[in-house]
Amino acid sequence: MSSQGQKVAVITGASQGIGAGLVDAYRKLGYAVVATSRSIAESQDPDVLTVPGDIAERATAERVIAEGVARFGRIDTLVNNAGIFIPKPFTEFTEEDYDAVLGVNVNGFFRITQLAVERMLEQGGGHVVQITSTLADQANSHVTSVLASLTKGGLQSATKALAIEYATRGIRSNAVALGTIRTPMHSPEHHAALAALHPVGRMGEISDIVDAVLYLENAPFVTGEILHVDGGQIAGH
Repeated sequence: MSSQGQKVAVITGASQGIGAGLVDAYRKLGYAVVATSRSIAESQDPDVLTVPGDIAERATAERVIAEGVARFGRIDTLVNNAGIFIPKPFTEFTEEDYDAVLGVNVNGFFRITQLAVERMLEQGGGHVVQITSTLADQANSHVTSVLASLTKGGLQSATKALAIEYATRGIRSNAVALGTIRTPMHSPEHHAALAALHPVGRMGEISDIVDAVLYLENAPFVTGEILHVDGGQIAGH
C-alpha cells in the first residue's frame, strides 16, 4: 500500500519517450506510479509498479488498474499516453493498420479510463489526461493523417465529454495535443523535415510535453482543455 496520502498515477505507453518522462516526473512529484506498456521492464523503485501488456486488450487495462489498486490502494491520475501513428495515404491503410491504430488509440483509452474513473468516483476526485495530436484539429498537407485524426479527434471530443459529465464530482479531464516530438520513434535523418512542419522551426522535446501534463495536474480550475504543445501548428502554417 502507498504511504498515507500518497497519490498514484497510471501511465500507459510508459517504457520510452514521453511515457518514460512522465513516470520520472510523477515520481518527482511524490506520486507512486503504475507504468504499463508491451515491453516494460521491472523497476527497482518500490513506488513504481510495472505491468506489461498490450493496452489494446481489455484484459491489460483490467490488470493494470487491479494491480495498481492492490499495491497502492488508489488511482488519482491516469495519463493515456500510449498511441500509434501510421502516416500512410488514406487509400493505402490496411485492415491491420486500422485495427492496430483503433486498438491502441481508442480501445486502449476506453476500458482503462472506465476503470480509473470508477476508482476516482469512490475517492471523490481524480484527473484523466489524453495525449493527442494537433493533426486532429489542423490537418497538414505535408502529413497524411486520416487514422490519426479519426482516433485522436475522437479522444479530444471524449476528453471534453468526460470533463462535463464529471465536472461536479471532482474528476477533471484534459488533453495535451502534440506537434512532432523528438523521441525514439523518429529517426535522426527525418528530424530536419519534421522540424520544418512547426512554425517555430524545431521539433518539441519530451520535457515540453511533461511540463504541459504537470501544469494540467496542478490546475484545479482547468478541465475540458485541449492544450496544444505544438510549436504554433494550431495557429496555422
